[in-house]
Amino acid sequence: MPNKHRRRIYLLQPGQHTPEVIAVTFAKTSRSPQSFDDIAKELSEAQSAEFHEKWVVGYGHASVAEHAVLHIAFENVSRLAIECIESNRLASYTEKSTRYQKWDREGYYTPEEIRDSEYEKLYRKTTDLLFDTYEKSLEPLRSVVRARNPQREGETLERWDGRIRSRYVDVARFLLPASALANVGMTVNARALEHAIRKMLSHPLQEVRTIGEVVKTTAQEEVPTLVKYAEAIPYLVEAEKALAALATSATKETGGEPVRLVAYDENAERLVLASALYSGSGTAFETALERVQAMSSGELEDLVETMLGKLDRFDVPLRALEHATYTFEVLLDQGAYFELKRHRMMTQTPQNLRADLGYAMPRLMVEAGFEEPYQNAMDAATNAYMELAAWNPHVAAYIVPNGHNRRVLLTMNLREAFHFCELRSQKNAHFSIRRIAHAMAEKIREVHPLLSSRMRLPEGETMESIEGEYFAQV
Repeated sequence: MPNKHRRRIYLLQPGQHTPEVIAVTFAKTSRSPQSFDDIAKELSEAQSAEFHEKWVVGYGHASVAEHAVLHIAFENVSRLAIECIESNRLASYTEKSTRYQKWDREGYYTPEEIRDSEYEKLYRKTTDLLFDTYEKSLEPLRSVVRARNPQREGETLERWDGRIRSRYVDVARFLLPASALANVGMTVNARALEHAIRKMLSHPLQEVRTIGEVVKTTAQEEVPTLVKYAEAIPYLVEAEKALAALATSATKETGGEPVRLVAYDENAERLVLASALYSGSGTAFETALERVQAMSSGELEDLVETMLGKLDRFDVPLRALEHATYTFEVLLDQGAYFELKRHRMMTQTPQNLRADLGYAMPRLMVEAGFEEPYQNAMDAATNAYMELAAWNPHVAAYIVPNGHNRRVLLTMNLREAFHFCELRSQKNAHFSIRRIAHAMAEKIREVHPLLSSRMRLPEGETMESIEGEYFAQV
């Protein structure tokens, strides 16, 4: 084989080339016979900027910007702001965990909108109460967990606490408000980042808009051309304001089932099975569907076994499962929502964070003798939210603790449902999200038992059993 046709697979090192140069290098391969590394050697930053101005900005070839990747570190931003940061599907995130880290007493954000206003005193008083109660809860909770998980022979106090810490910090986290400061790392390409910046600049909270401005300025150090035109989106700002005004006239509802299946296709199992046969056939889809519809129950079971029977623990099911979709309305605590939102392949429409849908009471709080301080802090947060929300509902959300309930509408396909339900039902998942994962799986099994019976969930556990074991109220 001639040397020029020799297979080569290698990295273009970010240390040697800027993200914009790498993006142009990949873009030019469509027109140039040169190797990638030779193209990169010939490019200057000025040439790359000129290319992006012409082709990405001028002609709208935005996919080129996907080859420029940045790693952005956000430190000491509120968990409410993180919701916007992490709302972008085409990015990767890792954030400070409320399960494994204890929160600093002073570690919360005071929004600019409330500083020097008549509401600042109420805001600080309520937030301080939540953090004080959080700190005071740690020792009673730890004592109960220690009694159930004795120190092992030869185990140091530090290692013992490390082994059991998440079991009591998991419960204390229900008190942490959305103003709690956290760190998050984001890996994103320049095309997705431009959209993320535009969303941040269009956000109703000043904190998020300021973060958007800083992200834009910081990103321009690496991709000076690809994000420099990112601006606020008037359509987004105006549409959200108009829809919010229409929504305020509706009667507010509280309570309800934690998980409701509000929409699905009754024939979805047949569509999935037919699509699995379709990929290897030479027929039209209708022919594959007719074949599946003519199968006996035993033949359908055999087909499902062929599709899913050999799934290993970490295997991902066939893509054919994506032809079945489900829409759920979920009522869950804010802490559980923070885990749910990481599943960005599903479509999520959360209601704004509020404090009038009730709150969860972890059973361990009661067993630790901390029920009354917990209720006092949560009730104080509810009352403060109601007063602040009459002035500014977006700012009022900062004061809402993890334990308060929130509604979200979810649409997912069956392949994503396998992933979510299997992952979030495991014993090492937080009990708040475990109950939701089991409930979703149960709802899908009710309507599509043939395929969903192959979900690999822990046996002997249900939504009801989790609620009974971990919650005094939900």
